Amino acid sequence: MHKILKLTALTALLSTSALAQGSVKIGFVSTLSGPGSGLGVDARDGFNLAVRHLGNKFGGLNVDVSFSDDKQDADTARQAVEKAIKRDKVDFLTGIIFSNLMLAVGDTIFDSKTPYVSLNAGPSQYAGKDCNPYFYNVAWQNDNLHEAMGKYVQSRKFDGVYLLAPNYPAGKDALTGFKRFYKGKVAAEMYTKVNQLDFAAEIAQIRAARPKAVYTFQPGGSGINFIKQYAEAGLLKEIPLFLPGFSADADVIKAVGPSMVGIFNTSQWTLELANDTNKKFVEDFRKTYNRTPSLYAAQGYDAALLMNEAVKDLKGNLGNDAAMRKALENATFTSTHGPFKMGANHYPIQDIYLRQVAKKGNEVVNRQVGKVFTAHVDAYARECKMK
Repeated sequence: MHKILKLTALTALLSTSALAQGSVKIGFVSTLSGPGSGLGVDARDGFNLAVRHLGNKFGGLNVDVSFSDDKQDADTARQAVEKAIKRDKVDFLTGIIFSNLMLAVGDTIFDSKTPYVSLNAGPSQYAGKDCNPYFYNVAWQNDNLHEAMGKYVQSRKFDGVYLLAPNYPAGKDALTGFKRFYKGKVAAEMYTKVNQLDFAAEIAQIRAARPKAVYTFQPGGSGINFIKQYAEAGLLKEIPLFLPGFSADADVIKAVGPSMVGIFNTSQWTLELANDTNKKFVEDFRKTYNRTPSLYAAQGYDAALLMNEAVKDLKGNLGNDAAMRKALENATFTSTHGPFKMGANHYPIQDIYLRQVAKKGNEVVNRQVGKVFTAHVDAYARECKMK
């Protein structure tokens, strides 16, 4: 009997020792090439910076990250996710930018019971009736930033707004969110091609319609080209342009330049947020990558912080499924946008700010000019019945 007890104790000791020398395996699948690559690269760099700040450890375990380029293609994303799950046996998955790709790989991830920490894609489906215990979002639900701009444009009493978004799930969520709080007249609602780069026809239609304002969501290269062409057509001076943070962030400002000065946009994150996490993130991101961080970089940083908190809470015992889910749901930490709070549907409850592109010295950046929502909860949360 004593030998059995000693053997059990020795086995437990060896298991603990093996665990302490183990690692946290993360599959980072993102868009790292093509028109949307700037978003994935920013998210990746933000994630890597957080890992570095944490000493390359989550909860005391070494971090082992494998990166894959989904090329903004559903089949490629699916193959990368399957490889991460089956061959690499990752503990977490993250990285996907585009909601159509997230929806394409969701069932594969959830069936494997691998926790997915979304640093960007926030489809309405996973916020509401199809919410899932293995999906956790640190960014926002797709509608949220658009809801904030809808509220702001409504407060400005613009009646007759022209709406444009790409024809995919996040684009449809975008205009749904905007219209949820904007109650004025919609001059037109147009869905463009995903990754569209030439907007001459759309801009001609806007000019002909003469709306009071334009609101568009165009991510990555599409957003850069739309604003450039809108400005070149002289419309920035004639018809006010309003944007969500995604379409007016550091990557877009850098590419478009000073013509963006004055444009209002909405985001859950700003450069000036005065918490220690954000200050360190902004300062070190600039030093490390020699560029101003975007909201995508901030979200990548926050995804790493959430994983770290969960692993720390579990004391490295990553194999306990129920405990892992509880640790992710209840994680408390200061994110780049302040104290993090996970909602019941695994989407954040958070403030959303109004920003305006402005010139600061020799730099053109977003400046925080107000707050639109406080502790905002997405519209789909009430439909979520988490299993």
